[in-house]
Amino acid sequence: MRPRLAPLLAIVVVLASACTSGSGSSPSPASAVPTAAAASSAASTSSTPPARSGPASLTIFGAASLKGALDKAKPAYETANPGTTLTISTDSSSALETQIEQGAPADVFLSADTTNPKKLIDAGFGSGPAIPFAANKLTVIAPIAKPAGLTTPADLAKPGVKVIAAGDTVPITKYATRLVGNLAKESGYPTDFAARYTANIASKEDNVKAVVAKIELGEGDAGVVYATDAKASTKVKTIDVPDSANVPATYDGVVVKASHDHGAAQAFLSWLAGPSGQAILASFGFLPLS
Repeated sequence: MRPRLAPLLAIVVVLASACTSGSGSSPSPASAVPTAAAASSAASTSSTPPARSGPASLTIFGAASLKGALDKAKPAYETANPGTTLTISTDSSSALETQIEQGAPADVFLSADTTNPKKLIDAGFGSGPAIPFAANKLTVIAPIAKPAGLTTPADLAKPGVKVIAAGDTVPITKYATRLVGNLAKESGYPTDFAARYTANIASKEDNVKAVVAKIELGEGDAGVVYATDAKASTKVKTIDVPDSANVPATYDGVVVKASHDHGAAQAFLSWLAGPSGQAILASFGFLPLS
């Protein structure tokens, strides 16, 4: 009997060894199936695409007073960033802000003030923070072809003077209102200067470029505009505003939250606020930020 037991014991040992080896090579449940936390982390990572640094197509919404500068910035930026294309759309800052809130496709919003970008961010339509990129000053313009004999800003209050203004929500109007209030405190200005100025407003245009256009055509006697707008026109003369009464305008830019490419949008905004963009803005009379 003993000789027969040895082979049987050997078979048992081999089978036991095989079972032990098979069990060790099978993956454990923990290593085969990711945990809920790991799955959530992976999903979160995959749902956030990396910012692109290559060619992009961007739509830039810019204040009307920036039109000339943006028309020059477009080819400069596209040349510096091969494959990237910019589409420029300009209007009053308030109108553009409203359009973005209503779903108009835009990647960057460049405003002639700080109020509209902040409004966009506060309402959840802007990806802050807003970046200041330019400054401006105000001046009074009158048509060269049909002068009405205006020589100082005080003449804006003379009876019969037709003042062309912009809509109440347009940044230039808000700046102009502050300017008129400051002028009323200047020596030689009537105390009711603001009321007289308001009474002389003959029309309210959509944006500052429309104000300039009407003055150029002689459809108004004067208007308060940005110094850059006056510089860009050959058909108007400038009536300087006292520095003590002038109102500085700060331009802010912000990336639109619905932008299809935040990385490219931020890159353009940084470029505009950097040396290359600042050189273009300066050539149009925009002032550096102090």
